[in-house]
Amino acid sequence: MDGRFESSETLRNKCAACFRQFNRMDHLVEHMRISYHSVHEPTCGICRKHCRSMESLREHLIGPLPKVECASIFSVQGCNLCLNIFESPYSLRLHQGGCQLSRAIPAGLISRMSNLGIQDDPNGRSGPQVVALACKMVSGGSDGSFDLCARVCLVDEDENIIFQSYVRPQNRVTNYRYETTGIRPENLRDGMPIKKVQSKILDFLCNGEPQWTIQSRRGRAKILVGHRLDHDLERLGMEYPAHMIRDTAKYPPLLKTSKLSNSLKYLTQAYCGYDIHTGIQDPYEDCVATMRLYLKMRREVHPMEDYPLTTDGPNRNNFAASRQNELERMTPEEMLEISRCDYYCWCLDYGRMADP
Repeated sequence: MDGRFESSETLRNKCAACFRQFNRMDHLVEHMRISYHSVHEPTCGICRKHCRSMESLREHLIGPLPKVECASIFSVQGCNLCLNIFESPYSLRLHQGGCQLSRAIPAGLISRMSNLGIQDDPNGRSGPQVVALACKMVSGGSDGSFDLCARVCLVDEDENIIFQSYVRPQNRVTNYRYETTGIRPENLRDGMPIKKVQSKILDFLCNGEPQWTIQSRRGRAKILVGHRLDHDLERLGMEYPAHMIRDTAKYPPLLKTSKLSNSLKYLTQAYCGYDIHTGIQDPYEDCVATMRLYLKMRREVHPMEDYPLTTDGPNRNNFAASRQNELERMTPEEMLEISRCDYYCWCLDYGRMADP
């Protein structure tokens, strides 16, 4: 229904973020209490509707049943990859030159593991550095259902290979999955022992800091990017602080639904514009794909807040039951103003990068 013909009472009970309407104000308050709407949600650049994920925003703009008014403008001024709106078709064309990426080709080995004691970034970046990790697995176990890490790769923000190696598994390999991994028995016979891989990768990531003291700001430890990193780290027998991990399989704006992940192949095609996993899979390709996705999400421009998370001390009582009467007297816009995000938005890493 056109907003010009909606009653004042209907507008008062309409969520200022997702535009959902409620019969009673206390229902809207409860909705705001559990929805965690914030400035960090993917938002339509035309009608300003907040969506829980990029997939929801895509459906809103170019799905089978899009919002007609938004779809009409988006078809002329919108980027199908990042879903942003631009002032003119010309500015859109300029943007697409950088948003549409091509398949990665290794730029060469800039460092071997023996040299990973170097703590300074060669490009002079301050604050925590970011690296991407990916592994390729072969099968172990009597039925071949057990994943064994057989190849590992680390890259930096500039897509340079920091380290790559075959990994000698501790258990017997029952299937090398050659059709997708390209790995043969002779590759693993000369592979690095997994304990050595663990030690060297952790030493590089922690960068001289004990794991239990790693800080999210002003520390030397590196931010770790990947897809399904919990699985890769488990197969490597490693642990790393959760607040230093950026996982494209768990980041809410990149999820298919609130609990279901998209594949890395789909995310790369949808948001970077090229295909991966079309033949034998290289962990370098996965590292580059996750790093590019991370950087795209980190570059999203959102209003800055002193306390952006709902768990931050000053925000914990924003929608407390004791404030029910006060909240019901607020306008939907006022409630949205005090609502905060329930996940860490990667755009906040820009603040970390700027910290001395």
